[in-house]
Amino acid sequence: MAEMDPDIRKDARWQLIERIAASDSFQKSTRLRELLHFIADRTLHDDTLSLGEHQIGMAVFGKPEDYSAVEDSSVRVQVRQLRLKLHEYFNGEGREETCIVEIPKGSYTAVFRSIEQQIVAPATQTIPRPAAKLWLQMAPWTLAAFFLITTLFAWFHRPVPAPVRSVWPLDSLFDQGNHPVLVVVADVNYGVLELFSGDLSGQNTDQRVTMTLERYLSPAYRSGAEFSKAHTTNREARILKYLSGSVLTSFADLTVVNSLIQLSSDSRERLSIRSSRSLRPSEIEEGSSILVGGPTSNPWVLYFQDKLNFQMVQTVPGKGFNCFEDEHPTATEQKTYCGLPVAGSSGEDYATISLLPLSNGHGSVLILQGLHQESTQSTGLFLADVKSRQQLQQALGISDGSKLPVYFEALIRTNSIDGAPMATASIIATRVLHP
Repeated sequence: MAEMDPDIRKDARWQLIERIAASDSFQKSTRLRELLHFIADRTLHDDTLSLGEHQIGMAVFGKPEDYSAVEDSSVRVQVRQLRLKLHEYFNGEGREETCIVEIPKGSYTAVFRSIEQQIVAPATQTIPRPAAKLWLQMAPWTLAAFFLITTLFAWFHRPVPAPVRSVWPLDSLFDQGNHPVLVVVADVNYGVLELFSGDLSGQNTDQRVTMTLERYLSPAYRSGAEFSKAHTTNREARILKYLSGSVLTSFADLTVVNSLIQLSSDSRERLSIRSSRSLRPSEIEEGSSILVGGPTSNPWVLYFQDKLNFQMVQTVPGKGFNCFEDEHPTATEQKTYCGLPVAGSSGEDYATISLLPLSNGHGSVLILQGLHQESTQSTGLFLADVKSRQQLQQALGISDGSKLPVYFEALIRTNSIDGAPMATASIIATRVLHP
């Protein structure tokens, strides 16, 4: 943000914004503070033309000029989270404020509103009336007051349904503070770009080139400049530009997200759906998150790769099998578990469900990854099934009365027919983690 106008700094409305940004509700979210400052600054300067979704995406979130706000909903998601944080502030630390700030739905402009003080009317002098006549005049009001009191008594003593808690293992994510829980879905274009990069550079080997999170986050990769260096036709160049600039996810991820919403119960409003393309490293460490998909489609799994016992090894489609390698197999476990040769076929496949703690102690991460889209989809079906969750808890030795989160990894075998995952899955191996 440019240097602040001194006149604006003296404005009581800007001073309110500074108090909000310094409150506990905003301490763990650098991005929301930046968004609040930008919206307030542009509003107070009466520059509403800068408060469009596309302009906010570029100015606050570093989006490229040609990014599509239709395909990338991250600005809308963040503004929705900002509205919730503002409500949280004025219901808590800011309840004594004489002015409140709101961002109305459908708008990105800040609205400042004074809280009007209730005016008490002065008492009026009454003229004594005959007692009987006064009683007749007061009777309707007395009855009205009686019914009002009984109605209020019944209202405040009505049975209030207890909030429905999210089910295990999602409950441990929501129990760690009031911050949003990020649900990071796959970047389908990432896998397609990797295929292009191998073909265009002549790397037609059996094993796919090792991908790193650093490379995925690099400006050259995000802008497509890395691929434009290869010898491409005009048509290929247009395809690569579209893939590097658009945000697409899979149907499998959508079904998993739907399961997560149902399992979250009354906490579902705290879920924030994000694309792996729009995520920043600092956000992973700010609170709890759920990563959907394996490193073949969601590179953020690589951030936790060194903590996983069951690690995915991927190959070029059609030239090998994706597999999970057991880093420390027991006497009853295999070293390698390989699944279907290609997505969309029939047979057995594998997936893992892992709950890991963040190294800074500020949250947890739930990783739902399959060797293919259908096995990733099976993780959502597995968690949505009560019996499957109970079997996994028994395998991990988790009792119903356990209050502390139990961190774990679980390898499950899934089945699919012509790309459609079956509802049943079996537990192959588990690990209880001791951070």
